[in-house]
Amino acid sequence: MSQSSENVRVRRTRKLLREALVELIEERGFDRLTVGEITERAMVSRAAFYRNYRDKYQLVEQIFDEAMAALLGTMTDGAERPPLERWAAFFEHVARYERLYGALLGKKGSPWFATRMRASLATMVSEHLPPKPSGELVPTLVGAMFVQAITWWLDNGRPSTPEQLANQTAQLASAVIAEAKSWA
Repeated sequence: MSQSSENVRVRRTRKLLREALVELIEERGFDRLTVGEITERAMVSRAAFYRNYRDKYQLVEQIFDEAMAALLGTMTDGAERPPLERWAAFFEHVARYERLYGALLGKKGSPWFATRMRASLATMVSEHLPPKPSGELVPTLVGAMFVQAITWWLDNGRPSTPEQLANQTAQLASAVIAEAKSWA
């Protein structure tokens, strides 16, 4: 088999497994899922699953890594753009992958995914703040605020545009950061 046809097969298998994972999280919740249920829904063999992933956690971890790379890419692409435009692009990305983020961050989702996303956003925030006496508190709060904003937005049917949500969350983050500056 040629390498290109093998790559197509691997990509197809991974896509089917991810789609099955999202569907099953929506139906049953992440914690109750088994690899067997994921492979059955995806109509791929267990052997195909284990050629790609160690377990369901590694599947979610790879989805997370790719989602965060894409999310952070929206923030750094066009770094010359004003920060609000970059935040709007961030929420536009979330809207584009609404089903994925809704499943993984929602009530039946993966607590691990939400924790990792909060930590990644906190790290991103801390890179844009000077060192403060508050240490990691402010970036941690702001990262959690953004994840909660995404969850609220998706759970409520996206009642505002990405631009509106970017503006609202940026104002809230700015208020937290301004308050923290007064602690010095």
